[in-house]
Amino acid sequence: MNIIKNRYLYFLISLLIIIPGLIFLILNWTNIGTPLPLGIDFSGGSLLEVKFAANRPSTEQVQSAYHKYAPDASPIIQPLGDDSYSIRSKTIDDPTKGKIVSELQTTAGNAVTVLAFSSVSAAVGAEVTKAAGFAILLAAFAILAYIWFAFRGVSHAGRYGAAAIIAMLHDILVVIGVEAILAYFLGWEVDAMFLTALLTVIGFSVHDTIVVFDRIRENTTVYRRVDYETLVNHSIVQTLVRSINTQLTVMFTLLALVLFGGDSIRHFVIILLVGILSGTYSSIFNASPILVVWENREWRTWFKRKQVTA
Repeated sequence: MNIIKNRYLYFLISLLIIIPGLIFLILNWTNIGTPLPLGIDFSGGSLLEVKFAANRPSTEQVQSAYHKYAPDASPIIQPLGDDSYSIRSKTIDDPTKGKIVSELQTTAGNAVTVLAFSSVSAAVGAEVTKAAGFAILLAAFAILAYIWFAFRGVSHAGRYGAAAIIAMLHDILVVIGVEAILAYFLGWEVDAMFLTALLTVIGFSVHDTIVVFDRIRENTTVYRRVDYETLVNHSIVQTLVRSINTQLTVMFTLLALVLFGGDSIRHFVIILLVGILSGTYSSIFNASPILVVWENREWRTWFKRKQVTA
C-alpha cells in the first residue's frame, strides 16, 4: 500500500471537511454574535432540569411560566427523553425557581421533580473560558516538548512535535466545526462537557500519532538505506491495522452510547465520536505525510510549472 503517494489528496479531504465548519462559525457569529453559543458554564446563567410524572407540558407552556416569573431569563428548552426538560436561562434565584416549578406543576396537573438546579455567574464563566484556552495551550506545549525529548536521537526531532501539533489542530478545527453546525441546526451549546470531550480528543489524537512516529523512529535504525518517503510509508502500513482496530473498539462503544445512552450525555458522546474519527484520520493521513513534505521541502515547487521533458 502506497499511502504517502496520495498525501495531497488527504490534505484536500481535510480542507473540505474543515471549511464547512468555518462557514457555520461565521454564520453563528452573524446570527448570535459569537461563533459558538456558550452554555452557562462559560457565559453564566442557570440550569434547571425537571421531570414530570405524566403529561409533560409543551415548550410554549414552559416559556410562559418563565415569562411570568422571570421575563428576562430567555430560557432555552431542551427535551430529555419523554418526560423531562433541561432548561438553560439567564441567572434566576432559588425563590424564582420555586415559583416556576409550582407554575409548571399547575400547568401539567401532576407532580414535578427537580432533577438539578445550578447557577454560574458571568465572572465565573469568564474564568472558565480563560482556563479552557490555557489548558489547550498547555497541552500543545507539553506535547511538543515531550515529542522533542522522546525523539531527540532522530535528526530533526522538532519536526515530529510540530507535525503532531498540526494534526492536533486539524482535529480541534474538525470538532469545533461540527459543533458549530450542530449549534446552528439544533441549538446545542458549548459547555464543560464539550471542553472535556475536546481535551479527550486531543489526547487520543496525539497518542495515535506518537505510535506511528515511534515506528518511524525505530525503522530509521533498521532501514538506513531506504529513502525517507518509503520509510514513512512502510511505518504507516505496519501500524495501520493496530491503529484502526484500537480506534474502532472505542468508536463502537461510543456509537452504542449515542444510540442507547441518555439524552444528557448524547452531545458529549457525539463530539467525542467525531473527534476520535478525526484523530484516527489525521494520525495516519496527515501527521506522517507532513513529515515527508517537510523532509522533501516540497513547498519550493508548489507554485512552479512542471518542466516539460523531451
